[in-house]
Amino acid sequence: MEPLLAEEEDEDHDDGLGSSIASSSTSLASSILRYREENGRTYHAFRAGRYVLPNDEVENERLDLQHHLCTLTLGEKLYVCPAGRDRPLKRVLDAGTGTGIWAMDFADDHPETHVTGVDLSPIQPSFVPPNVSFFIDDLEDEWTFTYKFDFIYARMLTASISDWPKFMRQSYQNLEPGGWIEILDVYLQLQSDDDTIPPDCAAAKWGDHMIEAAAMLNRPLDSMTHYKEQLLDAGFINVTQCLYKWPTNSWPRDPKYKEIGMWTYENLGNGASGLSMALFTRALGWKQEEVEVFLINVRKQMKDRSIHAYWPIYVVYAQKP
Repeated sequence: MEPLLAEEEDEDHDDGLGSSIASSSTSLASSILRYREENGRTYHAFRAGRYVLPNDEVENERLDLQHHLCTLTLGEKLYVCPAGRDRPLKRVLDAGTGTGIWAMDFADDHPETHVTGVDLSPIQPSFVPPNVSFFIDDLEDEWTFTYKFDFIYARMLTASISDWPKFMRQSYQNLEPGGWIEILDVYLQLQSDDDTIPPDCAAAKWGDHMIEAAAMLNRPLDSMTHYKEQLLDAGFINVTQCLYKWPTNSWPRDPKYKEIGMWTYENLGNGASGLSMALFTRALGWKQEEVEVFLINVRKQMKDRSIHAYWPIYVVYAQKP
C-alpha cells in the first residue's frame, strides 16, 4: 500500500463530520420481523448471539452507508475480481447480505444473473428486482443449495464466522468450476504511515479491545489476515490479495482518500456504539455506561486531523479450478 500524505492544516477547516453524510443515507431495510432487545439496541433472534451487531434501523442505515463507502473504496465498483469477464454469471451468492443493497445493485447491473442473498436477519426490503431472492439462514451450518454459483461475494463477515476454513471449503463446494469468490473486510488494528498515533490512543485501544472481545467469543476480528492462506488450503487458485485504506477522517491530501475518510468516520465513528456494545458487554464485562464514556474519547481521536491513521481493508479473491 502506498503511504497516505496528510493535508496541510487549516485552522478554519471544517470536516463536515456529523449529521451531514449520515442524513443523506436512505435505509432500504424493511421492518424488523424478529429481534431481541439488549442495551437499548435490537439483535437478531434466529440463532441468537451468533452475530454481534444490532439489526435495528440505526444499524441498517449504517450498513447502507457502509455499502457506499466500500464501493467508493473499490473505485465505484461492486467487486474487483475477474468474475463475469470470461463467461456470463448465471447465479451469484451474496453471503451475509445484510440489508440486501449489494445484491440489489448487482442484480440491477446484471439483469441476466440471479442473485441469492442469505442473512440471519430478515432486514431486506419487500420490493426487490425480479432476479433477486433473499433467504434467512445461518452460513455456519451446512449449505444445502440445490445449485452451484458462478460467484460468491462476502463483505464484512469478520466476527460473524467462527470457522473460516469451513466457510472456504463450503464456498469451494458450492462454486461451479471456474467460479470466483471475493471477500472484503476491515482490520481494526489502527495503523499510520508517519507514526502520528500517540501513546495510549483511545482509537487504537478501541480496535484492540474489539479484536480481544471477538476472540473471546470465538468470532475472530483478525480473520482477514488468514483468508489468502485459507483459500489456498481449500483448493482455490489465482488467489489475490489487495489492500486499501480507510483514513479515520478527512486528513489525507488526496481528494479520493479525503472523501473516504469522511465516510469512514460516519461509518466507524458515529457507528461505534452499535459496533462495540455487544462485544464489550458480553465478552469484556463492561457496563453500557462504561462503553459510552469510553467511546467519547475514541470519537474525539478519530476526528483528530493531527493523527494520520487508517484501518487496512483486505480484499481477497480466488478461483475454483
